[in-house]
Amino acid sequence: MKDPSSSDSFPIRPSGPDGLLFKGPEYRYTFVAPLADAHDPMAIARRTSLHGESVPCLVILKRVQMPPEDERRQRAVEEVQLATRLQHPGIVQVYGLEEHEGVPFVVLEHGPGLFLSTAMETALLLGKTLAPAHAVYIAAEVAEALHYAWNSQDEEGRPLHVVHRAVSPTSIRLESSGRVKLIDFGLAYSRIAGRLDTPPEVLRAELAYAAPEVMRRQRPDGRADLYSLGMLLLEMLSGQYPLDPPDVNVPFSGSSEVSRTNARVRPERPSWTSPGELANRILSFGPDDVERVACKVPESLRLILHKALHAHPDDRFQTAGEMRDELRAWLNGQGKPFGLSEAAAELGSLLSEKPTPQETRAFPIEQGVLLTPEEEVTEEETMDWSERP
Repeated sequence: MKDPSSSDSFPIRPSGPDGLLFKGPEYRYTFVAPLADAHDPMAIARRTSLHGESVPCLVILKRVQMPPEDERRQRAVEEVQLATRLQHPGIVQVYGLEEHEGVPFVVLEHGPGLFLSTAMETALLLGKTLAPAHAVYIAAEVAEALHYAWNSQDEEGRPLHVVHRAVSPTSIRLESSGRVKLIDFGLAYSRIAGRLDTPPEVLRAELAYAAPEVMRRQRPDGRADLYSLGMLLLEMLSGQYPLDPPDVNVPFSGSSEVSRTNARVRPERPSWTSPGELANRILSFGPDDVERVACKVPESLRLILHKALHAHPDDRFQTAGEMRDELRAWLNGQGKPFGLSEAAAELGSLLSEKPTPQETRAFPIEQGVLLTPEEEVTEEETMDWSERP
């Protein structure tokens, strides 16, 4: 089978001998495996010091679109600089930027695991959802990371007040150890002095999970992330995307309201539908919709979902720490512990049951993580590259 890393469809691939991707000022990067991502191409690479000072380690290289305009380029660099400040066990560490032949790559911490989206899709193909305790554990760990990001400080003690703005199944990594890691602060908002503002016509968010105030183009705070996390928890527990129930009543895509929104704003990232349609779905999503989608969710969890998904920020959890504590209190009330080892066991059990490509044509392949039998040859080839001196 052809190595996916050599395909023109995958933009991060070796360009030199022994899987060499490129050499930076301090490190040499060799290809290990491609890593699928919804927005920006990523690959697992082995990073080796050119001077022999450090032990080789695996990292994620994420190719980013660096705009040529000075102002937008400065904003992109600031985003990476902001992310490097965030050092927390629940946040994927950003090491910095590397540039090769004019193409910039963000260098990220790598841990064995998979995206939450892959776990959710795998469960769906098996005809089930994530176990409620596992879903709540994931949400609580993400809330802890968001609490840290909002309350973190710079070197002078000034609050960063970081808003992630892209909490979604593709911004969360589930490690095989059971640890949950928040990734992708590329759309993050911060009130740190001196940062460039986003143009008012640009919607910077993962729109499919955005809070109502984001769609209204109001300045977000940490409570916007809690709405996104509530939407994600509802999806994990119900097994369906909350804004797309079969009987949802939303304006026709050609309506004047949708057209006006589409004319006023543009999303920085592509989404599955227009910002106008998503805005109408989000702004019309209310308590009755939560009840309908969460009809099989325990009542005690539905109360948490309702609080996270209030349309007005003042009616939600006021801090990520508050939401984290309620989620952990629910877990503690289940009569048995659920932590790292239990999360690792749940993930391992899910992956051991995953269907083969012969059983379904819709299996969510995450390159470099969930290998099909046809890909095992490719894995051996890439491992040969990474093990060479």
